[in-house]
Amino acid sequence: MSKTATRTSYGKRLLELVRDHPDIVVLDADLASSVQTGAVKQEYPDQFIECGIAEANMMGTAAGLAVMGLVPFAGSFAMFAAGRAYEQVRNSIGYPHLNVKIGASHAGISTGEDGASHQCCEDIALMRTIPGMVVLSPADDIEAMACVTAAYEHQGPVYMRFSKYAVETIHDENYHFEIGKGEVLKEGSDLAVISTGILTSECLKAAEELEQEGKHIRVINMCSIKPIDEALIIQAARECGKIITVEEHSVIGGLGEAVCGTVCEACPVSVHRIGIRDVYGRSGKGSVLLDEFGLTAEHLKKEFEKFL
Repeated sequence: MSKTATRTSYGKRLLELVRDHPDIVVLDADLASSVQTGAVKQEYPDQFIECGIAEANMMGTAAGLAVMGLVPFAGSFAMFAAGRAYEQVRNSIGYPHLNVKIGASHAGISTGEDGASHQCCEDIALMRTIPGMVVLSPADDIEAMACVTAAYEHQGPVYMRFSKYAVETIHDENYHFEIGKGEVLKEGSDLAVISTGILTSECLKAAEELEQEGKHIRVINMCSIKPIDEALIIQAARECGKIITVEEHSVIGGLGEAVCGTVCEACPVSVHRIGIRDVYGRSGKGSVLLDEFGLTAEHLKKEFEKFL
């Protein structure tokens, strides 16, 4: 399978949308090459604003553009878009419920050598708390591009989480993404694994290995973390009896807690959360860090077996 970083998918689909939609304005905070929006800057300079290393100001500018009826896409690293500019996102975008789209790249520990200061594992938790904010975390290239299109079509603020780390493409061109809906990638009744973002492909690998041993794991991809597909979660709880959540994010405030909240209210079952366990990351290659933090197929398989 081909491997693509979802940040690349963001830039690719955004360029396609800009060509057809003159109301889109792309904003950048001196990271166009990293967030992959440089092509927009080069081909459509009238629809691109370079804000410099001033993420809070960029969010305020995006809010102003939205008030004027335009559709701003503000891009930066997740640490800066969700962390440094949180107050502006909350008060200038979320509170008036403006039509701003945030493209947050380099999320999670797989960002790699930049280290803990840049490895944002708290952004989903922060964005989930903002009333009316849609939070999306695509699993691969196809889903990432679909997310960008869905974000443009959605009326209201959207936070999209992208990765620097290249992952396998698990969807085909016929895939249809819908905000608020999850998808069952693999059927099974022994255990339900609910994953989001780039770890979904690792969950699939682990589940397929266990199937050869006679264990049937249901794998659910939950790109839309807010709103989340409560019906699909409840169905998995009832039919499988046990749930594991997997995310390249802190277990505090992320997908795991969103699933637990749904399950506890509707169909209490045992849930095991896999993610970053209340620690900071460190500098190192993305692949090495994913292995060290137990977020590869090999480690996930062992966790699935224990829980079974």
